[in-house]
Amino acid sequence: MFKKKILIIDDTEFMTKLISDILTAADYDVVIASNGMEGIQKVREEKPDLVLLDVVMPGMDGFEVCKILREDESNNLMPIIMLTAQDNEDDKLTGLEIGADDYIIKPFNERELLSRVRNTLKRIDRNRRANPLTGLQGNIEIQAEINQRIAKRMLFAVIYGDLDNFKAYNDVYGFASGDRAIKLTADIIIDNVHNYGNRGDFIGHIGGDDFVIVTTPDKAESICKGIINDFDEKIKSLYCDEDIQRGYIVTSNRQGQIMKFPIISISLAVVTNEFRELISHIQIAEIAAEIKKKAKSMPGSTFVKDRRKV
Repeated sequence: MFKKKILIIDDTEFMTKLISDILTAADYDVVIASNGMEGIQKVREEKPDLVLLDVVMPGMDGFEVCKILREDESNNLMPIIMLTAQDNEDDKLTGLEIGADDYIIKPFNERELLSRVRNTLKRIDRNRRANPLTGLQGNIEIQAEINQRIAKRMLFAVIYGDLDNFKAYNDVYGFASGDRAIKLTADIIIDNVHNYGNRGDFIGHIGGDDFVIVTTPDKAESICKGIINDFDEKIKSLYCDEDIQRGYIVTSNRQGQIMKFPIISISLAVVTNEFRELISHIQIAEIAAEIKKKAKSMPGSTFVKDRRKV
């Protein structure tokens, strides 16, 4: 596994050595720049995972360096933690307003520095992996969540959901409206997992209109019913009155034939290890695909639970 690289931009030799020793001992790669201009150049050359940036430096101060770095879109996901000996509220706010992710007041102890660095890197890593539209975690995290529960021999339920007639809606109303439908679906799922699920439940976004919930078997049905009730009511807000009144949209297929497509609905497939052993996320996805096919064959929004014991 690659080490995380941290760039220290500080004009004080004592401080850079102190921070470098702490970070190196914690298994980080460390790069040092002694002034703002050198720091900006090192960001371009080294592509660090995180920057520790001193505020008070001769010539170009830390605020100006932070501002320049944030003006380059390629640095948007590179976290910046500002360092200063000035316990000044205005300095903190200025740094945060121009794009700093966190602030550390000098002198600091080793534990605080490492905690802030680790937490910031974790948060940025989650943001990089999250779906940009919904903010939900993707395939890697979904697989890890399922496999973790299998390894711990936990009782769990995996709910796979996707939208019916979504492509037709996208074709007629456009991609922007399609994105609104996906975001609405994510919000509905999040609300209902919070309302009817457990505190440690997981919500993921595979991509497109496909979502995953990992919960416990006793909560799955309530979550599904809540999602369906909310979805069928709220999805109407994304249609024009004419389409809602007639209950379908009209579009043509590739052969030029006029087709009628119902209002978008949601199909949910529930797979649990209540009655049989599940050994991998791949096996669960295959079972879910089969169950979801059955759910999609039914009109309107619905959920189907796998009840087989073998």
